Amino acid sequence: MPPTAPAARAHTHRYLIIGAGPAGLQLSYFLGRAGLDYVTLEREDAPGGFFRRFPRHRRLISLNKVNTVEKDPEILLRWDWNSLLNDSPALQFPRYSREYFPSADDLVRYLADFQREHALNVRYGTAVERVEKSDGRFTVHAGGEVFHAECLIVATGWGGPYIPDIPGIELADGYEDVSVSGEDFTGKRVLIIGKGNSAFETAHAMLPHAAIIHMASPSPTRLAWTSKHPGHVRGQYGALLDSYWFKTLHGVLECTVDRLWREGGHYKAAITYTLAEGEQALLEYDAVVRCTGFTMDAGIFGASCAPETLRGGRMPAIGPDFQSPNVDGLYFAGTLMQARDFKRASSAFIDGFRYNLRTLAALLAERYEDTPLPRHPVPADAGELTFTVLERVNHSSALWTQFEYLADAYVRDPATGGFHRYEDLPEDYAAERFAGEDLLVTVTLRWGRRDHGDVFAIQRHPTPDRADESAFLHPVVRVWRRGAQVAERHLLEDLQAQWRDPVRHVEPLRRFLSEHLAP
Repeated sequence: MPPTAPAARAHTHRYLIIGAGPAGLQLSYFLGRAGLDYVTLEREDAPGGFFRRFPRHRRLISLNKVNTVEKDPEILLRWDWNSLLNDSPALQFPRYSREYFPSADDLVRYLADFQREHALNVRYGTAVERVEKSDGRFTVHAGGEVFHAECLIVATGWGGPYIPDIPGIELADGYEDVSVSGEDFTGKRVLIIGKGNSAFETAHAMLPHAAIIHMASPSPTRLAWTSKHPGHVRGQYGALLDSYWFKTLHGVLECTVDRLWREGGHYKAAITYTLAEGEQALLEYDAVVRCTGFTMDAGIFGASCAPETLRGGRMPAIGPDFQSPNVDGLYFAGTLMQARDFKRASSAFIDGFRYNLRTLAALLAERYEDTPLPRHPVPADAGELTFTVLERVNHSSALWTQFEYLADAYVRDPATGGFHRYEDLPEDYAAERFAGEDLLVTVTLRWGRRDHGDVFAIQRHPTPDRADESAFLHPVVRVWRRGAQVAERHLLEDLQAQWRDPVRHVEPLRRFLSEHLAP
């Protein structure tokens, strides 16, 4: 009889993180610093595999504003979109690049140093093949071994390209492998399916060379300076939009691509315009490129722990605490945390999810280690509370970057009458967690309305009583009683983002809080 195969070696940890990209490393840092029992599994032989391949033209759209008038490290993080949170001055990304839009290669180098310098417990070359759950514990099969964990955090990022259901889409070159040399498209008519940053990145390289570039998607182009969302099309790609309006034959089409096929050595595309009463057209191209974004890989999950997904399976659903709504103990980290602030705040990006992960680490420690969620005492005095609120909004990088999502929560203690301040909680989580409290005050930074006809010609009303009409980022204070929001106060926007003026900021907030501190 043939010898029996040896049993796979088993490992048991309280926390298991899948993926050693920026999110996996950031969470590993927080868990390791707290002395918690974790392991991180990474299929590749080094961290940051996504950024070794993407973006294809190697230029990040995440800002690296090195030169500022500020010296405070916390405030500097508002304009450093690539650093992970840590206590080492040497591991701040501006030490790796001084370019405003840095190279992805510099980020890869930074991530490798981050893992090595902090001695994070990462197992490389350990691809996860299957995850199951039974008896309240996860079983992870990876690299010929078996790992058990109470808590599983998936930080895998995007698993592969999203391929839309278009007949003939297999004829298109994908963003993931299309030539990055614009000269390869010299004199050609090119159809790019998609109008996100990867599509504009691809078109930008072709612009001096291609005869015609058409970019196609059903919805209009979303510009970041209009939406205030960094994932929408960024200003550095405006050259193609210029060329569209300057009648150079390049075009941005609002249409569905109904079908693609080859005919006579060219590509045919049947399209239906979405903003032209259903008008249809048949167009001819020499090349077709698919730039339609990415999707998560849900293939590792067995039936016992398959998470709910959103947007056609492209991302996981998450609860206010970053946990899967249908699988207890399964959490998501990094760009997979973006479902609750999709296309609004910055959970899809390092500068946003690094703060989410700091909060997640605290929530995990509370749940699994019985470590109380950090809080700070604040006296029940309108003046003291006003001072504390303004100090935080003037200093915090988390509230600045995770606008309209993360909040400071001030909860009144009925025994003392004072407040406990909990920092950087998702506002919907705070409202749910403290729904039974008599008084909760949440503080966020928020934009004004987004439907201005011209975002560079906004009429302002610089009086405190009209602060709710502020267009730029500004503090918003909400009062909740027994789970219901009962009041809201906006503070005037400020060019330097310094909300300290006695008349415009301090007194209006003090007066508002005074009105609502009474039982």
